[in-house]
Amino acid sequence: RRKPNPTCCVFKPPAKPAPPKPPAAKPPPKEKPGPKPHDDDLIRRLRARFSDSVGESTIDRGQVIVVIEAVKLIEVCEYLQEDEKFDYLADLTAVHRYGEENRFEVILNLYSMEHNQSLRLKVLVPDEGPGQAKCPSVSGLWGVANWLERECYDMFGIVFEGHPNLQRILLPVEWQGHPLRKDYDILKQDDRWVQENLGIESGQ
Repeated sequence: RRKPNPTCCVFKPPAKPAPPKPPAAKPPPKEKPGPKPHDDDLIRRLRARFSDSVGESTIDRGQVIVVIEAVKLIEVCEYLQEDEKFDYLADLTAVHRYGEENRFEVILNLYSMEHNQSLRLKVLVPDEGPGQAKCPSVSGLWGVANWLERECYDMFGIVFEGHPNLQRILLPVEWQGHPLRKDYDILKQDDRWVQENLGIESGQ
């Protein structure tokens, strides 16, 4: 004989729905890329020593960048080398801001072996035409600047005053123009040199 099931006719109320989950917290907004104002002990020492010759200081992707007046570049570099131990010039190059600004930015990337610290100097040089844009040479402080400044002269036409042998290093000495200037006609190049030395109508 089947035993009665005491639960077969018992009414079970429907289960209550689970309360809705709170909305997930929004992630913090990402910082916009680009340089941001920066100040630290090194920048404060530079400002205290060189006053208005030290311009805007920023940090971009971990790289500290400070603007230096061209007329004080040698003094600032001597101080950084001797007192702050930036003994290594990792690179020297330039950027041509052609148009409304019409200037060059000569860039020096310095590194301190002792403090494991890098620093980028930016020197603003007015673009007054090839051979007219001038910046002091730091080749007397860092020997590697000799060839780096020659490359900048070759590509941009920037004259590094005080350089011991400022001449082209990549292009032939007779080449006309400076290929990394924004107003350089890359399609035309130096047709005269190409015709005289290669015997063809165009370098293209």
